[in-house]
Amino acid sequence: MPVEGGSSSGSASAARHPKQKRKAHSLSIRRTNSTEERPPGILRGDMLEGQDSKLPLGLRNNLLDLFGQIEREFENLYIENLELRREIDSLNERLTGDGQAIEGGDPSKGALKAKASHSTSQLSQKLKTTYKASTSKVPGTSHVGLLRRARQSSHIVSSFKATTGSRALCQLLKEYIGHRDGIWDLSVTRTQPVVLGTASADHSALLWSIETGKCLLRYAGHAGSVNSIKFHPTEQMALTASGDQTAHIWRYMVQLPAPQPPPDVSAPCDDDQDSSDREEGEVDGDGPSEVPTVRVATATLKSHQGVVIAADWLVGGRQVVTASWDRAANLYEVETSELVHTLTGHDQELTHCCTHPTQRLVVTSSRDTTFRLWDFRDPSIHSVNVFQGHTDTVTSAVFTVGDNVVSGSDDRTVKVWDLKNMRSPIATIRTDSAVNRISVSANQRIIALPHDNRQVRLFDMSGVRLARLPRSNRMGHRRMVCCTAWNEENQACNLFTCGFDRQAIGWNINIPALLQEK
Repeated sequence: MPVEGGSSSGSASAARHPKQKRKAHSLSIRRTNSTEERPPGILRGDMLEGQDSKLPLGLRNNLLDLFGQIEREFENLYIENLELRREIDSLNERLTGDGQAIEGGDPSKGALKAKASHSTSQLSQKLKTTYKASTSKVPGTSHVGLLRRARQSSHIVSSFKATTGSRALCQLLKEYIGHRDGIWDLSVTRTQPVVLGTASADHSALLWSIETGKCLLRYAGHAGSVNSIKFHPTEQMALTASGDQTAHIWRYMVQLPAPQPPPDVSAPCDDDQDSSDREEGEVDGDGPSEVPTVRVATATLKSHQGVVIAADWLVGGRQVVTASWDRAANLYEVETSELVHTLTGHDQELTHCCTHPTQRLVVTSSRDTTFRLWDFRDPSIHSVNVFQGHTDTVTSAVFTVGDNVVSGSDDRTVKVWDLKNMRSPIATIRTDSAVNRISVSANQRIIALPHDNRQVRLFDMSGVRLARLPRSNRMGHRRMVCCTAWNEENQACNLFTCGFDRQAIGWNINIPALLQEK
């Protein structure tokens, strides 16, 4: 999820405070074999002396510690895998001696899978938490290299994935390329013309033509990472939240270009396809050039004392709610920018907020492992309910068109709740990777889960798995997927995804085929 820190070219770190441009300085860290003892009296600072870097010595020592942790984790994982390999080889020899053969591929695959998957999951979660915490304490510092190593570490055990059959037909609609840093959030307008909006760590929000992939407008009014974007239900207005501790409301006017014929690129939503990563920073196509730019907000909401991580419109569009790392959510009047209510009670930073499509209900998510339901239907009573169904950070909780809330968490689960009886979830989806900002299609009620491990999976409301979007060297994300958003206008069903690889992707989902395979 977005974190506080300076935006850097090609990275997915989120800049939350303004800073002047400066030359990039490479950080060179002398590596030592973990099995060799460091000579007595030599400190980390001594090891780094004489190297060209403008970073403070204390910060460089912290980075060295973090990379040392990575090395030790991988060394332990490597040793465990070697031990398992020896045990499996010994077992295979005995089986062969008894005349028993194991059919199909590498017999070690199944035995290694559980151990390796568990170790990699633990490492990913540990490094993700370190990344969030360390960058939030050191403004202007990017630990994207550390995070990138964590993501790339999954390749050690990538061959242990289980596979199942084809689930549905998905067609790549368009790739939206132009941001200079990771994309945290995306949304589709609810009014004509229908366009796609993306929010990025490069301090900008972009509006795109869905059909052509052309960038139509740039919003550059924030001084920090843009962490979320939501559109007004009836007017051409956008709401963005930023690491500069503000939320902005701004107006836009766009003209759609002439549609182009769709590309003939289709593939089954299949678990049999694996990825072949391109190099970091390798992006197809050219970024937006000379697009209209909006630099001044219609309204600036600035009552928070920390990063504003998300914002959304209440039903009717006359009020908005914002969620912040200062552990509070604020309710504002749009016309006057006046702060109406401050919603407190979470014990740690907020990660997301969402409003009900037809009722005055708000749900906020937090790193304290809970999400809270705030009820503003009665003006005289503002009730709140706390839900404790997760064991790690709740990354998002969203309403459905009906009476359900769906929550996703870093504990690798997604839970479906009934608003009428939220004492326990009515369905639990267990996955193999942390879940980021989820979305639920309004018409078909299909849940789209974006994962840390670059997967995007589709489930129904009862927890039945429907599909996984194709991910290969030709299509799909090459880094962590941060968010998903649905668009079901004009009889079509489109799913949009965005991630750390600085691109958003649109997909056509064949819903009849998807449900038929169910």
